[in-house]
Amino acid sequence: MNHSTLLKADYPEPGIGVGGILFNDCREVLLIKRNQPPAQGYWSIPGGKLEAGESLVEACCREFYEETNLSVAVQHVAAVVDRRLEGFHYVIIDFCVELIDRTNAQPLAQSDVLEARWVPLAELGRYELVIGLADIINRVYCGQSNPDSVGLLDRNQSGTDFF
Repeated sequence: MNHSTLLKADYPEPGIGVGGILFNDCREVLLIKRNQPPAQGYWSIPGGKLEAGESLVEACCREFYEETNLSVAVQHVAAVVDRRLEGFHYVIIDFCVELIDRTNAQPLAQSDVLEARWVPLAELGRYELVIGLADIINRVYCGQSNPDSVGLLDRNQSGTDFF
């Protein structure tokens, strides 16, 4: 049995996931603590699985609200990751998002999360983050001063095409 046959037998069809990376003006990122597998107990960004008939942008906004009670608008694609762990296989599209109502910036853990909180970027190392997330967060934060240099933009504002 070769490596690719083993992987195909060990994992289900890949699902599509989305995540939202949100920063505030205090050099903090919004994180949630996962309450369900995969990566139960780890810290991540708000997000989840794409539902049938839903666009990636709609899924990101829905999942963000369901997990934090905060409404966001998508800015651009920040990262695409392929994760195979704990019997799950997801291709995840992470977006940079911004708050729609900046006067309501206090997250409220809801849905399938244990906690939701603002975490100073300097303290990311103190949190048990899902694999690869710290690098993505730091890269995206550093690129915020020039968004055209980091990520893919929804240039025609269709919510479906990023280039």
